[in-house]
Order: sequence, then C-alpha cells, then structure tokens
Amino acid sequence: SVVIQECYVQNTAREYAKLYAAEAEPLEGFGEVPEIIPIFLIHRPANNIPYATVEEELVGEFVKYSVKDGREVNFLRRDSEAGQKCCTFQHWVYEKTNGNLLVTDLQGVGMKLTDVGIATLAKGYKGFKGNCSFSFIEQFRALHQCNEYCEMLGLKSLRTTHQKQRKATSTKSKNLPNSSTVKKVVSKKAREHRDLISSEH
Repeated sequence: SVVIQECYVQNTAREYAKLYAAEAEPLEGFGEVPEIIPIFLIHRPANNIPYATVEEELVGEFVKYSVKDGREVNFLRRDSEAGQKCCTFQHWVYEKTNGNLLVTDLQGVGMKLTDVGIATLAKGYKGFKGNCSFSFIEQFRALHQCNEYCEMLGLKSLRTTHQKQRKATSTKSKNLPNSSTVKKVVSKKAREHRDLISSEH
C-alpha cells in the first residue's frame, strides 16, 4: 500500500537523520541538527479508508529545502542554516550508502522535516521501490555545493569524484583500435618540436 510505503520511507529517512545527528551534534559549532518527525500508521477497520497516517502538526512557515528537480528554486535552501544542514544531510546519507541512496524532498518548518522522499540507485535497494528516479541522484551529485557543515563532517567533495568518474569513462573510450596510430602522430609532432627547439639554440 502507498500509505505503508510512505511510512517506511519517512521512518527510514528518520533513522538516517538520527545517525546524522549523533555524528554532527558533538562537533563544535555544528549546533542544531534537522530532525525528520515520525509518521505513524493507524488502522481504522470501520472506515472506508482503513489505513491512515498520523504525524505531529508543524506550525510556521513551511519551506522546501531540497527541490525534486534539483534546481535551486528556493534561496532558503542555499542560504539558511536549516537549508545548508539539509544539503549536508543529503551528502552524508549519499556517502554513508556509497551513493546508493539519497533522501529527497527535505521540507518542513525550521529544523523539523516531513514528507520526505527516498531515491535509490537501483530498484529494490533496502526494499525501496525507488519512488524517485535515479536521475535525482545524478542531479544531486552534479549540483550539490559543499558548505561549512559538509566540511565539519569531513565529507568528500562530490565535484572531484564526479570529475574522476568522467575522466575514467573518457580514457576508456580512447582504447579504440586506432589509438596506436594517434600516439604515433603525437610522438612524431613532439619529436619535430624538440628538433625545432634544439636547432634554435
């Protein structure tokens, strides 16, 4: 059922948020850590909709700190403390799960979050159907900008790993049958260049 999956998604993300808090809170200067509120499944046998979810009501300005399509739509995501800590939380989960899982749709009031999503690299990872496509993970990796909280937690920059992977794929494509002829041409040019320099002196 969709409702059960919704509970599973939010409560799994909540467990990651607790682990994140346990690691971040002791760090000097980190301060308050975002919390994903619990969501409870209730069964109402007499009701025509037998399953429902119950959660704490969040009062105040509801802000989306991470956007589904990855674009920087909301400045609060980038500029507010809660927004930065949410982005760091995404990075932390991404690194902890070796890039297999990303918590998406971080939204709520202040540091209290609800209605989160989970994107997985492969369908069925940790029992998730993958309610978001893998492209979200790709976008996150390309667009995430590390902030001071990422640095405090010692998270590795995604830019460098992203570029390394790109470089690795580009070197693979060079292993074509004609790569030896390309090398010969280059070395011949280099020789001519050397000869030119030595004749000038």
